[in-house]
Amino acid sequence: MKQQLVAALLVLLALPAFAASAPGAGIAALLTHADAGLGLARPELVRRMAHRSRARRRRLLSSQETGAGRPVRAGLGAGGGGSIVTNEYLVHLSVGTPPRPVALTLDTGSDLVWTQCAPCLDCFDQGMPLLDPARSSTYAALPCDAPLCRALPFTSCGGGGGSWGERSCVYVYHYGDKSLTVGQLAADRFTFGNAERRLTFGCGHFNKGIFQANETGIAGFGRGRWSLPSQLGVTSFSYCFTSMFESKSSRVTLGAAAELKSGTVFQSTPLIKDPSQPSLYFLSLKGISVGSKRLPVPERRLRSTIIDSGASITTLPEDVYEAVKAEFVAQVGLPVIGAEAGAALDLCFALPATAPFWRRRAVAVPSLTLHLDGADWELPRGNYVFEDHGARVMCLVLDAAAGEQTVIGNYQQQNTHVVYDLDRDLLSFAPAQCDKLVASL
Repeated sequence: MKQQLVAALLVLLALPAFAASAPGAGIAALLTHADAGLGLARPELVRRMAHRSRARRRRLLSSQETGAGRPVRAGLGAGGGGSIVTNEYLVHLSVGTPPRPVALTLDTGSDLVWTQCAPCLDCFDQGMPLLDPARSSTYAALPCDAPLCRALPFTSCGGGGGSWGERSCVYVYHYGDKSLTVGQLAADRFTFGNAERRLTFGCGHFNKGIFQANETGIAGFGRGRWSLPSQLGVTSFSYCFTSMFESKSSRVTLGAAAELKSGTVFQSTPLIKDPSQPSLYFLSLKGISVGSKRLPVPERRLRSTIIDSGASITTLPEDVYEAVKAEFVAQVGLPVIGAEAGAALDLCFALPATAPFWRRRAVAVPSLTLHLDGADWELPRGNYVFEDHGARVMCLVLDAAAGEQTVIGNYQQQNTHVVYDLDRDLLSFAPAQCDKLVASL
């Protein structure tokens, strides 16, 4: 495992950092999958993703059951932190003077931007060196009375000197799966290639959760005032996730350059705000079709739907998922063999063994379409079906989750250029070869 982590770190350090710095061009940064460079086989990649997703949902369910009588909404922590983050796609940038590289999970379901910092009192392992604020000439801790400090739900004053600093802003920020970061709210120089901005971020000294070794923290892209889009003052951003099975890079863009290519055929649907969960991006999901059959699911069961870059597998309320599952079983017509990928994917089929796998044609699979307000998002086959021809197994990459919320995760968004227009509250999307967007800069 250590050799894999070293290999992954070398891949990440070799990635070219870039950003558009011309006036009006916006800011761009590299995106990679969290498991890029580990050299893992496709079944193992799916297994890792599914286990992370399941572990987080178990933790969320536990927090709901032990919430001292207070309901906890799916996707949010009891105190209003962030969504469930499964650490699948990382934004690469640098912090401090001189600049030090960090790799932050792109999370549209939360607001705070943070990375692990030295001294680390209790932290998860990471492949990159810890960010050391003492080595940055531009680092400055925020005082307790700073507006951004007072706006966070849980902050206190560091006192008496020590590691926190005199009257510095100490924050606690937690997520729906009980992950949390505790540290010092500070400001420093963020470098996106040739572009630099001074931003507020969390310098985390105590960070716990189901993290892995390729990330150093989280970049919140939610609607709140601490998020990266809000601090940069942009009214749009976009991302394009490469396939998790390829160690290729793409980009996230903030500002004027966050748009689809001229001539691209795209669809759009309204972004909806929910005052009870103000950081999240809600969509109006009207229905779901498997093949040509629109499922008889009441629209009210889909009312609470979010799009979330920090969640991996799309999850549906349990009754909705069972309806989708039953229709796939009916239309695929292959033997159901139960859970595969380490018991992490629920619905799997046995592929026929009538020919050597290298000559075998793809099994016919019904389409999967999300009917949004003003748009029909027909997912590419590879965004909801995983096939392991060596093991003669085909699985549906969807899952059920307790509660009322539908979450459209990043596995279903692979090789799709997604644009968030915050001025017009509009989400636009189009199929794309995401790694080609890097070359287009």
